[in-house]
Amino acid sequence: MSNPSDLMEVKEELIRAKYSAAESLLDGFDHTPRLAKAKSAASPAKERSSGIGTRRRFRSTTPGLVSKSTARPEGVHLINRVQEADDEDILMSPVQANVLHALRRALATSMVVADQFADHTGLSALLKDNLEGKLSGAKQSEFSELLAASSVISLHVFANMTSFLLANAHADASETNIEVGEVEEVLTDNSQLALTGALWELDQNLAVHATTEDKLIPTLSAFLEQLMEKAALRASNLPRLEAFNAVSYRVEADDFQINGFTPYGRSSSTKLTMSFKKPNEIVGNHIAKYQAMKLAKMIMAYDFDRKLNPFVELGGFIFTFMGDGKPGTGKTILIQMMAGLIHDYCQNAGYPFRYQNLSTESIDSYQGKSAQNAKAFFNNVIDPNVIGFGTIDDIDQLAGKRGDRQSSAGQLEITAVLMESFAGANTVVRGNCTFGMFSNYPENVDDALRQRAGARFLVDGPQSREDYIDILHILMGKNHDIPVGKHKLFETQQLKKAVARSFEAHSQPKEDGLIRVYEQTTKELGKLDTLAKIGTYLDNIQNVDERFTGRAIKNITDAIKVRAMDFELPDEWMEKPDLFLLKDYDTKKAMISDLSKPITVEMVLQEINRYADSEFRYADKSDEIAIENMVRDFGRQEEAKKRYLGTKG
Repeated sequence: MSNPSDLMEVKEELIRAKYSAAESLLDGFDHTPRLAKAKSAASPAKERSSGIGTRRRFRSTTPGLVSKSTARPEGVHLINRVQEADDEDILMSPVQANVLHALRRALATSMVVADQFADHTGLSALLKDNLEGKLSGAKQSEFSELLAASSVISLHVFANMTSFLLANAHADASETNIEVGEVEEVLTDNSQLALTGALWELDQNLAVHATTEDKLIPTLSAFLEQLMEKAALRASNLPRLEAFNAVSYRVEADDFQINGFTPYGRSSSTKLTMSFKKPNEIVGNHIAKYQAMKLAKMIMAYDFDRKLNPFVELGGFIFTFMGDGKPGTGKTILIQMMAGLIHDYCQNAGYPFRYQNLSTESIDSYQGKSAQNAKAFFNNVIDPNVIGFGTIDDIDQLAGKRGDRQSSAGQLEITAVLMESFAGANTVVRGNCTFGMFSNYPENVDDALRQRAGARFLVDGPQSREDYIDILHILMGKNHDIPVGKHKLFETQQLKKAVARSFEAHSQPKEDGLIRVYEQTTKELGKLDTLAKIGTYLDNIQNVDERFTGRAIKNITDAIKVRAMDFELPDEWMEKPDLFLLKDYDTKKAMISDLSKPITVEMVLQEINRYADSEFRYADKSDEIAIENMVRDFGRQEEAKKRYLGTKG
């Protein structure tokens, strides 16, 4: 899907020129661990062929740097280590050969990318000055920062490409689950030392876990995933990475791309087996259904060449949303409808579509595994080479509430990962995917995580007599001849009219707590028709509910921008890709701009009330549940006291 002209090509001749250095690293080098401890079960790799002397050792040297070590080094021989995975065979197996080829190619590519980064940022000149003793004190800080940036780039490119090559060469590899733990030997002195540190720790893990050939690739994959995550985490706190993040690289021979610190995967679709639902099969839930339908089309405006969606630039794209409502009101059917729409649109346009659900099966008793599962879920959906839809059903059961003694460690890990992923320093919203959180009990969701939901979909099911007649007609099917009676089927389900009525209903707040704030504000200021008056209203809400923070205001303004884009892209644009989907980015942006509407005071107040109503509703439920739990505890204490005194007497 990517346009090669928009990518910086990593030339094949430069990669092959680095093969010798990469082979030397795999053949043997010395490394003294600084941050990690050697695993007690990891013994030095043995020579495979008797009578051949010890292989040459590669001592890490970077031009312009002088490194000293007084500790006794430990030799690392990865070629031997990989061969040890099958001690019974003196010859190297195809799997072992593929692993070593992938490691060599990824190491060589990471060296080339590090060199290009050094050339573009001036690091190459600083290395030369340092080697000649000409580096001024004023440049020392810049020199250190660029070396650290180059180090994390080398680590991530190496891990990213090795993982990619192995995943595509061994898609049917064993599903053995290997736990390697956190990667610790992540050094940022310079890129060469960073690679030797990572390879030393890889060697340690292979010695302990890859005892048979079927465990070789699972061990590698687990280690590489941890290394990518650690490198990206380090990168989030480092300066001078703009030159790397601003450019996408391509290795044509492998169809591999480097997009900052985002793991790369082939543009593969998810095979969906769920039962899709059509919009006309959903009764009620007018706003939720309308917004889901709009969002399904918004995602399709994503431009694979520019790696950006015009709706993100213009405003109005929903990256995260929460659908909440009572059990049986239609959350699951809403997921089925939205996934079905996106799936059909993607099939028609020839786009890869990836759907994934994060379920309670992701909670693991092993420390760190739950977080790993949540991160893998997020990375799979956010892949910039696919259209993605991620759902988290029953999020109140999956993600723990901080401070809640009943939340397990695994649940709290998932909460932390989702909070960081949805609104963290490294979060990049391109507009190719969206995440939906669904819950019957949103008041049990951690406040900070719930506020990461940029939009709220109240899934309240059928609400009127007409709704119940319509849903009865649908569910009864055709195996009857019972007359409908005095009712026009689906008359009230005409979406535009129903949505307009639903939005108008939010011109006034609904929750008792918010009604009091609204009435007090309008009594003092009159009609809320200026930004100053509306700002006072928001301040008054915050005085009553301290959880109504700046993030809430951002979510409200995002919802207002969605209302400004209060149009549905024409169905014809989805059915005939040439009319819109296959246009270039600037053309799509202009076509969308022509459909946008001006923001009005009514829109602003309706969205404030809609969002604030939901927060007050959650707070009231949460407080009521807490009170009920306390009353129950007091009752138990009294009963226990009576029994204790009765027994004692």
